[in-house]
Formats: sequence, structure tokens, C-alpha cells
Amino acid sequence: MIDDHLFIAIDLGAGSGRVFLVDLSTDGLRLEEIRRFTYPAAQVHRHMRWKFPDILAEIKAGLREAGTRGREPGRPIFSIGVDSWGVDYGLIDTSGEVIENPVCYRDNRTHGVMEEVFARIARKDIFDRTGIQFLSFNTLFQLFAHAKDRISERASRLLMIPDLVNFFLTGKAVTEYTNATTTQMVNAGTRTWDHEMIERLGLPSSMLCEPVAAGTDLGPLTGEMGSDLNLEAVRVIAPATHDTASAVAGTPLEDGWAYISSGTWSLVGVERSRPLINNEVERCNFTNEGGAFGTIRFLKNVMGLWILESCRREWNEIGLNVDYQSLLDELSSIEAGAVIFPDDPRFFNPPDMLAAIFEQLKEIGANDPGTWSRPAYLAKVILDSLALRYASVVRTIESLTGGKIKGVHIVGGGSRNEYLNKATASATGLQVKAGPVEATVIGNAVVQGISAGRFASLSEARLYIAAHTDVKTYEPSSSAAWEEATQRYLEIERRYLKE
Repeated sequence: MIDDHLFIAIDLGAGSGRVFLVDLSTDGLRLEEIRRFTYPAAQVHRHMRWKFPDILAEIKAGLREAGTRGREPGRPIFSIGVDSWGVDYGLIDTSGEVIENPVCYRDNRTHGVMEEVFARIARKDIFDRTGIQFLSFNTLFQLFAHAKDRISERASRLLMIPDLVNFFLTGKAVTEYTNATTTQMVNAGTRTWDHEMIERLGLPSSMLCEPVAAGTDLGPLTGEMGSDLNLEAVRVIAPATHDTASAVAGTPLEDGWAYISSGTWSLVGVERSRPLINNEVERCNFTNEGGAFGTIRFLKNVMGLWILESCRREWNEIGLNVDYQSLLDELSSIEAGAVIFPDDPRFFNPPDMLAAIFEQLKEIGANDPGTWSRPAYLAKVILDSLALRYASVVRTIESLTGGKIKGVHIVGGGSRNEYLNKATASATGLQVKAGPVEATVIGNAVVQGISAGRFASLSEARLYIAAHTDVKTYEPSSSAAWEEATQRYLEIERRYLKE
């Protein structure tokens, strides 16, 4: 019986990964973190690169541990699923060797590349084909930069990060659809690669594997891998391999609600059954990324908690040991202060995040610069600004889709931030639900479960998630301070969106 089986979910973030053992039995949903590891990108030969051999070695160690742990209760492991961040890729040769470590999306090789691409194919044409928002680090622009720098003649296949892992687990080279859409090279209508567009840009479309759907069974681990990991006959299933797609699949989302997958990035959007592509969507730079089981994630990227985490790292480097929870506990006692536009490109990967924030605060004429260096004050500026940005995006979604949003469901690590959850409720004027924290891991596992026959559909899986996870509710609180902050924020947003 599938109900007796366990599932392994491997969740790779942009810098850290986890391996989980997941129980989806009728008795209740249980997650056990088996292994956690880090792999910061490093500057090598002019580029920031991911050390893929280290990532793969950690995954294999986690799989061995998960297999050992799963055998203790005598529960068979049915399958393994891998999800990761989007846009980054690796190249393999005909013998299956990785040619070079993948370049990190925060590398500067794509500076100015968008304009070169638009000189060959109009921006509107690309959007009409793909429905994907323009971000300088999208795979389309990374690959164009790579081709300018010369792609190795040995390259046989281009695989997204989770597909690269799956190749080494199964020997099969495939591209899963949800992550493929983040490349900005998939045609939104056909849901396959837009070979005509790719070839017009002089890019090697022959290296691409045609996309497969989330939930595709890739078969068992190779004999050598299964024996090495003591996981013989365990299958590998491609979940929604883009981590946000897994997070949305793992959200007990109600009809008419928006979601925020909150972490390093904040992905603010709604789930749809088909893409929404028109001039206004392009102008607002929204995206139509693939979701599990035919869904579309209509969303916008917001810079997210990366800003605060970067500040915390810099505070620690200068001797200010800022405990995260203590920092949040201080915020409620601080009066409303300045706000910033969190999607300022300066915040993407600055050498000094604090300096970048101070520069914007000076530009907008924020008062009381003497308080900017206080961690709690600056944390409040960042979190209030994120909440106000979320509210602005939600209002834009309503305008673009013509539908009223009933509430906002926040999942991911950021859903533990009670201050930000409350601020989001007040900024949007909507009820906010927060949790589960591990929506990505849960979504990864339930897509495996659907493929295995544990659940009949995504709807059934979400009912199961709702019944077996804790979700907190936050009600909006209107005040003159929030109304005034909203007006100040919108003026700042208009200024930076025009520039």
C-alpha cells in the first residue's frame, strides 16, 4: 500500500539545501529533516559559480542517511524528488560529465545583455511568446552571455539544476516544465521550447531536452547509484522542480486568494488555469510561470528578505551580533519611520547592502539619518516597505486579472516572521494566513504522492495539507499611520518605477 511508503524530498535553495524524509500517511503529515548543508557561490575564473560536485556529494550523503532512517520503522521508501531555485543551469558532455561548474544568477555576466537581445528580437515579441517577466538573470540572458563568451564544443545537453541532479541519480536527461518556464525560452502557448526564437538569437536549441510535466516518473536510481546509497529500486519522480512551484503546490490555497512564497525572494501571485499575456501585463512586468498539473503561477518577484539578511550579515561583520528574534521583538515599540522601494536594482547584489539602503534613503529625503544605523530601526524600514510592496503588487494583480483578492496566504521561511505577517495584513487590508513554513518540501512530496497514487489530485492533496498543518491567521488593522505610510510609499514606488 502506498500509504505505508515514505518519500524523500530534496530542497535546494540558492546557497543551502536540505534532505527530508516525508510521511504522507492517513495518520498525519510528518517531516523529518535528515540533512542540512550549505554551498555558497564562489568567484572562480571571472564568474560566481556553484560547486556542483559538493552539492551532489551532500545530496548523496543525505540520501544514505534518509535510507537508513527510513529502514528503522520498516517503512519502504517509494521515491525521491528534487526541487531547486530557477534560471541556473549546467552543461554536460556526451559522456555525462559536467563541463564546468554552473554560473550563479547573481554573477554580473548579464549586465547589458538584455539590450543586446532586444536588438535582435523585440522585447514585446519575447513577452508575447513566453509570458515571462524580464529579469536580467533569466536563463535566456545568461545563455546569450555564455554564447558570447563561447560555449564549449563538448557541450551536449543543457540541464537546469534539479534536472542535473536527476541525471546523476537516474542517467536520464530531461527538463521538468515548471523550472523550464523560468528560462524565458518556453512558449506559453505550446508549453515547449520556442526553438524559433532561441535559434534567432543564435543559441544552441539542440542542447535542450523537451519539457516533461511535474509528477513524471523518471524510473529507479541507476543500479550503481542505488547500490551505493542502499536505495535499490527507489524511484525518482520529477516534482514541480522549481521551488516556488513546489511551494505553491504545498499551499492549502483557497479560491480567490493570493499567495506569497516568502524567503530570500518573495513571490507574490495567484494561481490560474491559463497564462495572461497582454500589453498591460508586460508593462507591469508580471510573469506566467508553470505550475504543477496544468496550473500557471501568475506572479511578480519582490526582492524579499534577502535585504534584511544581507544587513544582518554586515552587522555581524562589524561586531553587532543581531539576534533575529530579538530584532523582531523590538519593532512594535518603534514608531513608524521611513520607507524604501525594496525592488531597487541596487539591492540585488551590492557589495554593501547598508550603504545601498542609506543611498536610497538620502535620495528620497528621509528624515532622521542618525537612526539609520540602528538595526531595529532599519529592520522596521525594510519590513514595512516589503509589506507595502506586497500590497501594491496585490492591487496590481486585481487590476490585471479583473478579480477581487479575498486574502493572502504566506508560506515559506518568511511565514514565521509575525511582524511582517501583521504588517502585510494591515498594508493590504486583507486577512493573512501564514504557514506551512515547509510548503516547498510538502509540495515536493505531495506531487510525488500524486504520481505514486497516494492522492488522486492536487485538490485532494491540498485538503490533506490543510488538515495536517498549522496555519496562523492575522487580521488587518487600519490606522492613520499605515494610511500615511502607504501614501509615502506609493510616491516613492512611482519615482523608482519611472527611472
